[in-house]
Amino acid sequence: MWLQLIQDPNLRWILLGSIFLGLSSGVIGCFTYLRKQSLLGDAVAHSTLPGVALAFMITGSRNLWGLLLGALGTSLLATFLISYVTRKSRIKQDASLGIILSVFFSLGLMLLTIIQHSSRGNQSGLDKFLFGQAASMVRSDVNTIVIVSIFLLFICAVFFKELKLLCFDFEFAKGLGLPVILLDHLIMLLMVIVVVTGIQIVGVILMVALLITPATAARYWTDKLHVMVIISASFGVISGAIGTLISANVRNLPTGPVVVLIAVCLFVFSLLFAPKRGLVVKLLLRKKLRFLQQNQLLQQELEMEAKHEY
Repeated sequence: MWLQLIQDPNLRWILLGSIFLGLSSGVIGCFTYLRKQSLLGDAVAHSTLPGVALAFMITGSRNLWGLLLGALGTSLLATFLISYVTRKSRIKQDASLGIILSVFFSLGLMLLTIIQHSSRGNQSGLDKFLFGQAASMVRSDVNTIVIVSIFLLFICAVFFKELKLLCFDFEFAKGLGLPVILLDHLIMLLMVIVVVTGIQIVGVILMVALLITPATAARYWTDKLHVMVIISASFGVISGAIGTLISANVRNLPTGPVVVLIAVCLFVFSLLFAPKRGLVVKLLLRKKLRFLQQNQLLQQELEMEAKHEY
């Protein structure tokens, strides 16, 4: 049945876009996760909404490049404000994240309401950016996602060693003379770009889940960053592909939430069955160690009894 669905040209484009989005999200998510910037990703995702609304109000069209530029502008502004408030006040980062997230998301909802009550509100469809609507994508939208994803992967490959050192030993990287502040901003910029790129498929609210979940799942399988990146990218691709095919097979089932649910299923599987760190594996190892300890104690008791009888 899925092979018949893939023959649909429109579905093939959506599938391609979901796969590349999962690929880039999986890779960028590793660095975001290791830098402990998961909540920042959530704030960035929510801050894209007013940018999308403002871009539509200015241009009057749903041109993807225009909407993405608007989303990129407000998300970069939100990132700057979070950093500024944290550095220049006594407010901690988690509090500033919550404040900026709430303000930008509320502003976005207010602008959406204004647009929907305007003369062109029925044609906007911007509310679909909340949860995503992959079915509305056209070939040019998918081309944009593919180009941006390839660009993100290229940047990660070029600066992989520097980003690796930054994630695991910030002070050592600083001691080597690396521009750690610029590299940290580079990670945030890459995160912003991948979030902005994926809002049409996954949506503002769920995009951070696709960014973080594959990386979190991959962390259970390895201690090596390059292996983690490969596993996370694979999980992202699998989530995008299976989620798209399931949503295409079931009527009125949105693609974004299904993609995220598949990613969550992969995380749960990793949590339970990953070697060394999986809960089931740990339970089996504990039972095995307990059994060996009991056998060892029993052997010692038998040896003591044998010596006593002798």
